[in-house]
Amino acid sequence: MTTGDASLARELRLLRNHGAEPKYHHSRIGGNFRLDALQAAVLRVKAPHLSAWSDARRRNADRYRTLVREFDLASHVELPVEPPGYTHVYNQFTIRVAARDALRDHLTSRRIGTEIYYPVPFHRQECFATLGRGSDRFPVADRAAATSISLPIYGELEAAQQRHVVASIAEFFDTSR
Repeated sequence: MTTGDASLARELRLLRNHGAEPKYHHSRIGGNFRLDALQAAVLRVKAPHLSAWSDARRRNADRYRTLVREFDLASHVELPVEPPGYTHVYNQFTIRVAARDALRDHLTSRRIGTEIYYPVPFHRQECFATLGRGSDRFPVADRAAATSISLPIYGELEAAQQRHVVASIAEFFDTSR
């Protein structure tokens, strides 16, 4: 879309980006409507590889689980759940830790990229004010937003890189007691 109206242009950008501005702060209910012809062509080429890429991320998720046990971190780190009979694609590998922000700073200092997706739970977003924004009605969502951090999980992630990630997490908990 094109427009000479700055206000309309801002509104359209807002709606196209999940209603978020700034990132992860939603004033409106929006969507993600950015698939153009070029992206569709790339997707057509990539689609046959999706299963192999998902399998690689699953292997990396399994390796993270093994490393968390090896470094005896189960009391500090809550891992994602994959119920029996279901498979996860692990687009993210999101763990939960009480000292999330301090851990993120520590990992950043070790040159380990992390992400905090959805730091503000839906019921605290302006666009969902009718749900009781700012209330304590959804304590599980509040806890998830405050404790979740995603670790690198891409398919090409090497075992040594994952060991560095988990060793750095173990180092954090050893030094933060």
